[in-house]
Amino acid sequence: MLAVEGVSVAFGGVRALDQVSFEVGAGLVCGVIGPNGAGKTTLFDVVSGLRRPSEGRVRLAGRDLTGVSPVRRARAGLRRTFQRTQVFGWLTVADNVLAALDWHGGGGGIAADLAGWPGRGRRERERRERVTEVLELCGLTPLRDAYAAALPVGRRRLVELARALADRPELLLLDEPTSGLDGGQTARLGEVVRALDTTVLLVEHDMGFVMDVCDRIIVLDLGKVIAVGTPADIRRDPVVRAAYLG
Repeated sequence: MLAVEGVSVAFGGVRALDQVSFEVGAGLVCGVIGPNGAGKTTLFDVVSGLRRPSEGRVRLAGRDLTGVSPVRRARAGLRRTFQRTQVFGWLTVADNVLAALDWHGGGGGIAADLAGWPGRGRRERERRERVTEVLELCGLTPLRDAYAAALPVGRRRLVELARALADRPELLLLDEPTSGLDGGQTARLGEVVRALDTTVLLVEHDMGFVMDVCDRIIVLDLGKVIAVGTPADIRRDPVVRAAYLG
């Protein structure tokens, strides 16, 4: 589903990423770990289109996305959450999620509203049914009418996840998804991630969470891939233990 091929990013004389290459198979949950400054967020910025690499390619399902804008990547099936939550605080939880589906259009716009065309009403029902499904999946149904700004950070992070899931992404990037979550919310998030019918790439410092939910793990250190393997492989790897796990 995702192929990162020889990606490098330089800031002045410092290489944040240095010839990074890996693949993520369709339907897998893949974790990216490493010490602070390893290049994890820079990698996410490259994959999501916020930063263009100085070298290398990014492919989604075989399509070269290297020069494609973040908006076009999103419409091609890529969604991302961020370390700092980015919800629409003035909207309710349900409307935050509904906003992710708005780009599909409503079946004719104002003219359709005035004429009472049935297509617009059908699409609106389908969107709201999808919102209900995603809120239930993320455990947010009791908060659907609450304003996002009034929620604690952990709940806002779940709202952001629900919004990312609403449009059924082919590739979902989760940047430190457990940050701000309590133990119960983290366990719930793990259940959600494992139940998803999509490919997931996540950056996370909670090693218990990573080892529990990921099928494969990529380890970065100083901008380079130092190991790729199953959670069991990574636990045993002496290079990884020396660089990160201790």
